[in-house]
Amino acid sequence: MDYELFKRELLDNLRCNILPYWMDKMEDPRGGFYGRRDGHDRLDADAPKGAILNARILWTFSAAYIATSDAAYLQAASRAYDYVKAHFLDREFGGAYWSVNADGSPLDTKKQYYAIAFIIYGLSEYYRACGDEDALGLAVGLFDDIEKHSRDREKGGYIEASTREWEPIADMRLSEHDANASKTMNTHLHILEGYTNLLRALKEKAAREGSTQKVSMLSSLFEDTDFWLVGTIGRVEEATINLLDIFLDKIEDGRTHHLRLFFDDDWNVQPGAESYGHDIEASWLLLESAHVVGDEKITAKTLEHTRHIAFAGLQGRCCDGSMVYERHPDGRYDDDKHWWVQAENVIGQMWLAQFHGLAEQAERAWQSWRYIADNLVDPEGEWYWSRKGADRSVNRSDDKAGFWKCPYHNSRMCLEAIRSLTALSEK
Repeated sequence: MDYELFKRELLDNLRCNILPYWMDKMEDPRGGFYGRRDGHDRLDADAPKGAILNARILWTFSAAYIATSDAAYLQAASRAYDYVKAHFLDREFGGAYWSVNADGSPLDTKKQYYAIAFIIYGLSEYYRACGDEDALGLAVGLFDDIEKHSRDREKGGYIEASTREWEPIADMRLSEHDANASKTMNTHLHILEGYTNLLRALKEKAAREGSTQKVSMLSSLFEDTDFWLVGTIGRVEEATINLLDIFLDKIEDGRTHHLRLFFDDDWNVQPGAESYGHDIEASWLLLESAHVVGDEKITAKTLEHTRHIAFAGLQGRCCDGSMVYERHPDGRYDDDKHWWVQAENVIGQMWLAQFHGLAEQAERAWQSWRYIADNLVDPEGEWYWSRKGADRSVNRSDDKAGFWKCPYHNSRMCLEAIRSLTALSEK
């Protein structure tokens, strides 16, 4: 296959379709970014602004700047950073709000750990982009908040949500589509994602500063900043390894290799769908975490498991390269072609080609990209939410940009697939 053509098309989609949309149509003159444009691309200037949307924008433009050195992307990332820091972080109780009003005042002040993890993800990438030490410090503070208030030290794992004051909350759901379960695959996956990027940022800082990455008896001889860095790396690494173990030992179904979605406090499984997009997304995110940890035994174990998880996800892949959304417990399929599922499908197949030695998966990733380019990319900018399963029409009922519709999955697909294609072309 023509790797260079694939790379050019991905870079063009990133730089000429996705990112300009958010800079040209979503920047709010009041600060930050608007909360919503509907499925017909009509602006809702008074829509609330979600923590997930803003954290993902922060990550996206930080990552784009790292990849391209385009100053416009760093400017957009700084805009997102300033807004998150000023309006989403709870200065009284710690953590971050779930949402704010259009004017930036707090709206839903619950502590949803999924959202806090995404802010860690964005802050650590922003630090990697520009070296802002305050951003790194805020990310570590949020890590400490999750470890203190969400981690279940007795039974393992992380609970879903708390009140603003870190007290128990009755409704822990991320959305109305989720079960009200105290522990979920989705929150664990994205806490892992945030912790992995924080660990990467901390290790890069240690490498630049010549600090050891191992806690040892010599730690007492370090300067205060080095001692803090070594200890923080140790804590974040321990939590990251713990999350990998949870995925491979509790969340992955040892029989089917699908990821089970919902659990109670004691890890009893609750009914849930087979989520093909989450399976394929986790297959590469788990392996990425193992790579950042850097332990050979952990990487080998994770490599074996993630191959099985990836192929479980690929059970939802269609002959045209697209991927259906999920299979319900009663056997019915939701065969809508959601934007984020297609994006993760491409990355997962590229990682199978790059890290599992399955070269044919790069060809399949190209076919999946062609489906996206022909069916989901809007020539006016960004991607549609989905193509409907019933008649393959464009879904305009869901947002073009909004609380859940962010530039993160599709931008990350472009960046990750380009990295994999470059690595494969150099072999």
